[in-house]
Amino acid sequence: MTAQLTRPLEGALRGSGGAPAGRRRRPVSLGTVVQYLPVAVIMLVYLFPLAFLLNTALKSNAEFFANPNGIAQTFEFGNFPTAWDKGNFGAYMLNSVLYTTVAAFLGTVCSLLLGFPVSRGYLRHTRLWYGLFVAMLFLPNTLVTQFQLLLRLNLYDTQLGYILIMAAGVGVGPLLVSGYVKSIPRELDEAAALDGVGYWRFVFLFLPPMIKPVLTTVFLLQAIGVWNDIILPTILLPDQAKFPATLGLFAFQGTYSSEWSLLAAATIIVAGPLLVAYVFLQRYLVASVVGSAVKG
Repeated sequence: MTAQLTRPLEGALRGSGGAPAGRRRRPVSLGTVVQYLPVAVIMLVYLFPLAFLLNTALKSNAEFFANPNGIAQTFEFGNFPTAWDKGNFGAYMLNSVLYTTVAAFLGTVCSLLLGFPVSRGYLRHTRLWYGLFVAMLFLPNTLVTQFQLLLRLNLYDTQLGYILIMAAGVGVGPLLVSGYVKSIPRELDEAAALDGVGYWRFVFLFLPPMIKPVLTTVFLLQAIGVWNDIILPTILLPDQAKFPATLGLFAFQGTYSSEWSLLAAATIIVAGPLLVAYVFLQRYLVASVVGSAVKG
C-alpha cells in the first residue's frame, strides 16, 4: 500500500527535477525545417510590403524624403486621421461597402446558378461550359463595350450600373462552385425531388448550407475585386459623390509631388477592411479548397 502511494510522488519529483513527467519534446527534424522553410519565405514575401507600407505611413513627409527606406524614428500616428479627412473616406467607405456587398452577393448567386447545373450535368455540352468558365479568366476587360452598354441603357454614372457591371465579373466563381458540388452526393438531389422539392427551392434553400465554404470563398474573392477596383469607377462614375474608397487615394497625388506618408496611411485605411475580413474568413477558404479536391 505504501509503495502504491509513493509511486506517483516519485514520478512528480522526477518531473520537477528536470525530466518531463508527460510526453517529451521531440527534436525538430531536418525534414520539418525543409517543409516549413518555403512557408516562411512566402510569408516574408507577402508581409514585407505590408510592413514597409506601415513603416512609411508612420513617417512624416520630410522624414520619408530624407530616408525613404529607413525605419521610422518618430511615429506619426496623426497621419491616419489626416488621411481619413483629406481622402473623404467617411463618405467613400459607405459607397464601397454598398458596391462590394451587393455586387459580391449578386456575383455569388450567378456563380451558383452557373456552377451547380454544369457540375451535375443538367445542361448539355458540359465541356463547352467548362471551357467558357476557363476562357472568362483570360479574356481582357472590355472597357469600351461596358461604357457603351451603360450609356445606352441610361445607367452611366449610376450606382446600379456600376454594381451590375462588377457583379457580372464572376471570374473563377463558377469553377469553384462546380468543383465543390462534386463532393456533394448526387442522391441528395434525387431525394429532394422525390420529396417534392422544386429545383429553385433546392438551389436556394437546401444547397447553400451544404456548400457554405465555397460560397463564402466566391463572395470573398468577388468582394476583393470590387473593393480594390480603381479603373472602372474612374470611367463609369464621374460624379464624385459616388466615388468608392479607392478613388480617395487620388487626393494625395499631385502634379509635381505626392504626399507619400499620407498616401501610405490612406492605402492601409482602404486595405484594412479586407485584411480583417480575410482573417475571420480564411477557414472557409481552406475548407473550400479541401472540398473541391475531394472529387475535383
